Amino acid sequence: MIVARRNLLVGATGLLLAGCDKVAQVPAARRILFAGEDMHKGLQRALLDRGALAPEFRPDQMSPIFRANGTRDPGTPAYAAMSADGFASYRLRIGGLVDRPFSLSLAQLASMPSREQITRHDCVEGWSAIGQWQGPMLGTVLKAAGMRRSARYVVFTCADLYNGQPYYESIDTVDAFHPQTILALKMNGRRLEVAHGAPVRLRVERQLGYKHAKYVTGIDAVASLDGIGKGRGGYWEDNVDYDWYAGI
Repeated sequence: MIVARRNLLVGATGLLLAGCDKVAQVPAARRILFAGEDMHKGLQRALLDRGALAPEFRPDQMSPIFRANGTRDPGTPAYAAMSADGFASYRLRIGGLVDRPFSLSLAQLASMPSREQITRHDCVEGWSAIGQWQGPMLGTVLKAAGMRRSARYVVFTCADLYNGQPYYESIDTVDAFHPQTILALKMNGRRLEVAHGAPVRLRVERQLGYKHAKYVTGIDAVASLDGIGKGRGGYWEDNVDYDWYAGI
């Protein structure tokens, strides 16, 4: 059932990308294509152990090519300056419903206990690839900030701009503290390249690829998604009606 749900979403979205995008402009069709989010979420969470791990793979199973999707370079003056100095000036801001808001340099993030995992990236467009990711667990960072019990979601703000505004995405606290949810600093044994989200990319391994925000610059714990974008918690969710919960 879980695989069928993923295939249904990927298949429907693939049709849109292949030339049926006019269908997505019809409100009734959009509701049909992207309906059932709460049901899918509840059903999956009822059937699966919340702490279950996504499959991990051997080094010899890694894909020879791992596509870069979405933004390949934010192209802003601020990002260009950070990239030019090797991200020495980068700071990751942690705030919202936390007792100890702070910011971390890339070196500080790299000094934190790190997790390495080889997992499959499943894109909503219908392709997949296996790659190795390394970085601190998101839960470690949130614990250091003293996330409050009133927080229900974690929102990510990014360096790339869409329609002049920073890209954004969110997950709930269940996925935020999952051991495979990491702030990846390395891919395939090397520092992240710009096309893959340097210097920090979210990896939330039990969700589809559009949830894996690149170029992360800010993390906020919040009680509600009401004030985030148009209220659905992510750029694609707000503007293309993607499911907020993209569990696989």
